[in-house]
Amino acid sequence: MTVQGKRGRPSRRIRLEEIAARCGVSVSTASRALSGVGGVREELRTTIIETAKSMNYAIPASVAGRKVILAASSVAMVDSARSQFTYHVLDGLNERARLLGVELVTRPVSTPEDEIALLRESERDDSVAGCLFLTLDDDDVLTLAAGFSKPIVLVNGDDPSMRHSSVTPCNRSAAMLAAQHLIGLGHRRILFLMRRGRRTIERRYEGWRDALVASGAAGFEDLVVEVQDWLPELASKAVKERIAARGLDFTAVLTAGDSLAFGAIAGVQEAGYTVPADVSVVGMDDLPLAAFCSPPLTAMHIPMREIGSAALSLLLDDMAHSGLPRRVELACNLVVRQSTAPARAGAGRHQPAP
Repeated sequence: MTVQGKRGRPSRRIRLEEIAARCGVSVSTASRALSGVGGVREELRTTIIETAKSMNYAIPASVAGRKVILAASSVAMVDSARSQFTYHVLDGLNERARLLGVELVTRPVSTPEDEIALLRESERDDSVAGCLFLTLDDDDVLTLAAGFSKPIVLVNGDDPSMRHSSVTPCNRSAAMLAAQHLIGLGHRRILFLMRRGRRTIERRYEGWRDALVASGAAGFEDLVVEVQDWLPELASKAVKERIAARGLDFTAVLTAGDSLAFGAIAGVQEAGYTVPADVSVVGMDDLPLAAFCSPPLTAMHIPMREIGSAALSLLLDDMAHSGLPRRVELACNLVVRQSTAPARAGAGRHQPAP
């Protein structure tokens, strides 16, 4: 909620955290009280509501019993071999929905036509509060959805035109920090293994590039290796083919996702080298399996469950304030395990395969 200053100028927006602090309660308790869901004593609910009113906070209409439609990529929903990311985001979404008394209706979609049909159906259904698009950022659909009367939040995606709010990890800075970790270990020839197609992944590519440029590296354009899918076996094949064609002309690999990192480790080992003595490997996601592969994978931890929870909160906040779309990025942190080590002197100079 944006309040007016003394001279009638817009002041800052009152946040739910401030109301919770004023009342001496948790943010979740304040949220439940203002949203009309259960679990809050009536006396306390009244206090929180009156405090919110006195601070000019826009109290949302009750969301209890209403539906939020979650449109998710059908491939991501059913194929955990490519990515477990969706599973953990959904876990956070479902937990937040239970807390707020919101019914989360998941609809797998595979084509833009599916998405458009879903929007039209949701527009006609008064019980639908809004929509979440999980790992969907088709530009044509986003343009058509601009006229949708209910709020839409993109989950793990972004709208470059800022027509819709979105929640993502800080993909660019996370990849930059991962690359800087390797640079700090003395690595200069850092392969970037990726699958193109989504803006979130392009941001990770840009972060890798940012780190190399900042380090003064030159001639690293040939270090990008692309695969056609997120399957580990494709990453393994790509790494082995690179080594067979050019020798070990890199000392480290940063991948756009953990599944590719698992394959990169296998590819290096199958080519006759070791991780991390010959090649260091860093992933992006920090899936549970990362701690149990051989060697355990150093990875940027992406707050997957928190992304889901934040997306639903942002959607409900948009319902209350109907303000300008917002782009929320959550911080990521590096988890160092045994797949990274200092670069050996003289390594990465077009060495022939053993």
